[in-house]
This record gives sequence, C-alpha cells and structure tokens, in this order.
Amino acid sequence: MKLEIGKQRTSPEIEEEEEDDDNEVIVKPYYSSPEIAGPAREGGEDLFLPPLNFAMVDNGVFRSGFPDVANFSFLQTLKLRSVLCLCPEPYPEANWEFLRSNGIRLFQFGIEGAKEPFVNIPDDTIREALKVVLDARNLPLLIHCKRGKHRTGRLVGCLRKLQRWCLTSVFDEYQRFAAAKTRVSDQRFMELFDISGLKHLPMSFSCSTFS
Repeated sequence: MKLEIGKQRTSPEIEEEEEDDDNEVIVKPYYSSPEIAGPAREGGEDLFLPPLNFAMVDNGVFRSGFPDVANFSFLQTLKLRSVLCLCPEPYPEANWEFLRSNGIRLFQFGIEGAKEPFVNIPDDTIREALKVVLDARNLPLLIHCKRGKHRTGRLVGCLRKLQRWCLTSVFDEYQRFAAAKTRVSDQRFMELFDISGLKHLPMSFSCSTFS
C-alpha cells in the first residue's frame, strides 16, 4: 500500500474564518461523506489526507491544525499514543471516538486565542504542555491547535530552545507556518521563555544534549 499525501479539504465554515485565524471560535470538524471518510481511492491506490499544516517536528512528535474526520485514516498511520490539543473548547465527539477506538490519550491545555495587542500567553501552561511532549511514554504524539500556526508554533518554538536551536532558526520555523500572520508577541515569548526549569527532564529527541 502506497502512502500518498492528498490535498487538504476545507469546509465552507473554515474558509469563512480564514481571516480570523486563531480567533477563539473553533469550528466543528468538517464531516466528509462516508465514501471519502476513510482512505480515498485514486488510480487504484490508497490516498490519505493529513490535517492542515501537518509536519513532523522530531522523532515521534508531529504538529498540525485541528484534525477532522477526513484526516483520521492518515493519523492512524502515525500509530499515535497521544494527542495534545491547545484549544480550550470541549473536544468534538467524532474526534473523541477516534481517540477511544485507537487507544489514543488526549492532553488538553486550553489557551485562549486572541489577536495582537491582546495576546495572553500563559507561561505555566506552555511549561506543562512541554512536559507532556518530553515524556517518551506519550510518543508518538500530535500537537495541534486550530490552524497549527500560533499556539502550536509557540509550543514547538519553546521545544526548539530546549533542543539548543538558535533563535534565528526558531523564528524561521515559526514564520514558515504563521506566514503572513506572524506575530511579534509570539516571537518575543519564545525569545524570553526560560528553559532552565526543564533541563532536568529526559529527552528522546535529536540535539537534546545540554551543556
């Protein structure tokens, strides 16, 4: 079976909110028709659809926007143990059922979304979420927010600091996902985030040796 990455489907509701980005209205996941909810068929080969802004962060750690039903077959190929959601709203029932049926644990650290200059980034919440990511027992793990841009970008950026990435590289990665919606407040938060209290935690990632 060949694994292919298909074009992300977007619901009309999501398209209407594109300009709001991380505005805290979380749309209900788009429900595909039964014939495409599982692996789609194209040219006789299985087709899997990744969530919006999906990417690999490191061995066993992935990032994305909010998964919907059309993405579930793709997520199954990752053999996830955990999902870390950074949105505060109750998790949709369809997503809950997917997690239950696949033995996946949900960690939810609700961070309110807001636009500058009203962005509030809770340091303690990011710190606790990082502890989940650093725990090898939770891997493979998917980190997601609404679009996979700002809240996910902050958390991944702080992880990169633990991995001893230089700030230029941290910001470059953040900007690739945030694109035109890059926020100075996010980058300032990552720059000032204190990793000293997390250095004692074991890491199973690359570039994880501390001086």
